[in-house]
Amino acid sequence: MTRYLVYDVFTDRPFCGNQLAIFPDATTLPEDQLQAITAEFNFSEVTFVYPPQNPDHTARVRIFTPTQEIPFAGHPTIGTAIALFDMGLGGDQILELGVGPLPCTVTPQGASFVTSAPLERLSHPDPALVARALGLSGDAINTSVHDPVQASLGLPFVIVELTDRAALARCQSDIAACRDGAQRHPAGMDFSIFAYVRQGNQVDARMFAPLDNMPEDPATGSASATLAALLHEDLRQPQNLHISQGEDMGRPSRINAQTFGDPVAVRISGQAVKVMDGTLRI
Repeated sequence: MTRYLVYDVFTDRPFCGNQLAIFPDATTLPEDQLQAITAEFNFSEVTFVYPPQNPDHTARVRIFTPTQEIPFAGHPTIGTAIALFDMGLGGDQILELGVGPLPCTVTPQGASFVTSAPLERLSHPDPALVARALGLSGDAINTSVHDPVQASLGLPFVIVELTDRAALARCQSDIAACRDGAQRHPAGMDFSIFAYVRQGNQVDARMFAPLDNMPEDPATGSASATLAALLHEDLRQPQNLHISQGEDMGRPSRINAQTFGDPVAVRISGQAVKVMDGTLRI
């Protein structure tokens, strides 16, 4: 039997934000069962925590979606750091992820991590294809700052700005178009789309990854980090974004994304609240 915890991440209230299951000691779990365990929860991610490879670090953390292991994601990092803090492991942490060691800071008010990974612009999907994948007409795409771009800071997303909040609310994934996009633009995630509208520093966003068994994600820290880095480059100025996500699916989330330094680094910060614990019986 192995203990697990469930946190709601990027929120300070239960039943909001993004659900995360955490196994704080995964050393006894069979390797060939990790994917099945993740699918059993049916959350967007589950984390499995192991002793660090470097004794100066806090822990090694593996992140799984319902369909695959991934090297990096935002809400699993924030949620796991807060869970370890709640267990007494301290506020200055270094978590070993698939993208390498990631420094995290945790206080009773929340957690933050900094990623210095360079922004990669992997491809430029046709705006008409992206609109179709979101169930929108082509005139809903706003290209005044950037065209739709598949970009990554460790996990790839198609980042697309929409014309207004009403267009964002109308989004509905078109599976056939997403499959077409995944074939044309293969990447670690299958044509996952982070759609947003922006007024100054305030961003409203939605993220769809139906081919990875995530019809919609209520809070996506890795995509938020990628958006901040992208806007920093395209607008040529530091960003301090306040991102609202999950509103349209009844799980409101709040993410802060700030860029700084040269080369550019991104700080993602947010809160999390423990809602459950239990025992896996395998």
